[in-house]
Amino acid sequence: MNIVFFKTLIINKDFVCRINMRKSFYWRAVLPFMMCFGVGSPCGAQVIVPRTLDMRQVVELAHKHSIASMSNRNNFAASYWSYRSYRAQLLPSLSLNANLVNFNRSLVQLQDYNSGAISYRANYNMKNDVSLNFRQNIPWTGGSLSLSTQLSRLDQYSPARLTTYYAQPVYLTYAQTLCGYNQFKWRKETEPKQYEIAKRQYIESMEQLSQTTVALFWNCVSTKESYERAVKSFDEGKRLFEAGRTRFEMGTITRDQLMQIEVRILNDSLSVSNSMVNLRTTMNRLCSYIGYQEDTDLILIIDYNIPDITLDYNDVVERALQNSSFSLRQDMQYIQADESVARAKAGRSLSASVNARFGMSGSADRFDDTFIQLKDQEVIGVQFTIPILDWGQGRGNVRMAEARAQTTRYELEQSLIDYRQELYTQVMQFNDQRSQCEIARRVALLAEESYESAFHNFGSGSMSMTQLDQLKEKRDQAVSLYLDKVAGFWKYYFGIRRATLFDYESGVDISAHFDKLVK
Repeated sequence: MNIVFFKTLIINKDFVCRINMRKSFYWRAVLPFMMCFGVGSPCGAQVIVPRTLDMRQVVELAHKHSIASMSNRNNFAASYWSYRSYRAQLLPSLSLNANLVNFNRSLVQLQDYNSGAISYRANYNMKNDVSLNFRQNIPWTGGSLSLSTQLSRLDQYSPARLTTYYAQPVYLTYAQTLCGYNQFKWRKETEPKQYEIAKRQYIESMEQLSQTTVALFWNCVSTKESYERAVKSFDEGKRLFEAGRTRFEMGTITRDQLMQIEVRILNDSLSVSNSMVNLRTTMNRLCSYIGYQEDTDLILIIDYNIPDITLDYNDVVERALQNSSFSLRQDMQYIQADESVARAKAGRSLSASVNARFGMSGSADRFDDTFIQLKDQEVIGVQFTIPILDWGQGRGNVRMAEARAQTTRYELEQSLIDYRQELYTQVMQFNDQRSQCEIARRVALLAEESYESAFHNFGSGSMSMTQLDQLKEKRDQAVSLYLDKVAGFWKYYFGIRRATLFDYESGVDISAHFDKLVK
């Protein structure tokens, strides 16, 4: 900031030197700003190497170093590992379970089988068991299949020392829910879509980052232009003062009119200071967003040439529905609505499950004898629940789920209509922006020429100060309008990019290297 204002003072040093400090208050207007911002001499100024960047380089830096970019990567990484966790549930798993050194010395309550008398007996033993389980979920049926082996050892210390082994070399277990809600079936539909949505939302969030960066860039450009106009107005004020003093000596203007010019110069000096502070503030905001230090001096390259692109509404809608996450999110909500109805119906009707276990088992006092005479093991059972009287609770849950699902469908249909309308508005605004930029450019050129002509006429006495100020205000407004129109073009362009995930300049879809994001 000090360097920027110092450059301003260097530009105006010839004017300061020509003014008599005893008779004029220009120096008193500039001197406080020098003291406030610590500008005394070029030797005392801190040298900062400026960085020259254009709009696309600023966007690229934001993609690489901004906090928002890192947050987007972490959000995608979380979605990626969530999908990986789902995929892992479909693959077989192998686990080792152990219950070791389970020592128990206590009194236990026992009831005699014949008399029913209750007594307390000493329990003094230690149990160890270990099992190896191979498990596989069955997505098509919602059941689970496991193949296991188990070995147990029981050491009895009282009333006599006794060791017993129990082994199940192999046994097969299958658990299945009948006529129920199969979560694997629904997750098979939702999880891949959810992961694809995460991919597209990542690209959309990065395009949103680009939009924000472009807005900050052109905000800095706007404040930079305001600062330069303030400096230019200050220089013009010096020239006006020289012309006004000449006319005052000729008697064509009064002293009051000459003092009005002096007041204008003072106001311009205040505008230079204020616009310089605004420029540093917006520049700091941009530097912070793209990952630069706040004291970095940026030189922004302004390119007023905009690409000649005309969008077709039908093409934009097709690309938006094909590339963006909107269609997938619509499909996901339709599936979730149907899933809620299926869950409600499953809770209302018959609920049944079957559990089956087949294998071999053996027991002996010696470890080697445990596997000699193995016995067959078959365990099978069916459990079911039939709601007989629930006072309409199950039917109410189904009706409520169906009503909510229908409401969701209506809302999704309306959101599609609104989405297409929004795209139509964006396309119309974008296509109209180029012509507006051309008109604004022409207006700015004419306003500049008109003001320059009036400025020269002021010296000859054919133009009043009031008329000159009016033309100056129109010129500044025209320049600001032209800058706003160019900034608006890029705002609409990056908005279309975010909606379609398509780069209309290069003619390719916008993508990302997702494998690198999770490494």
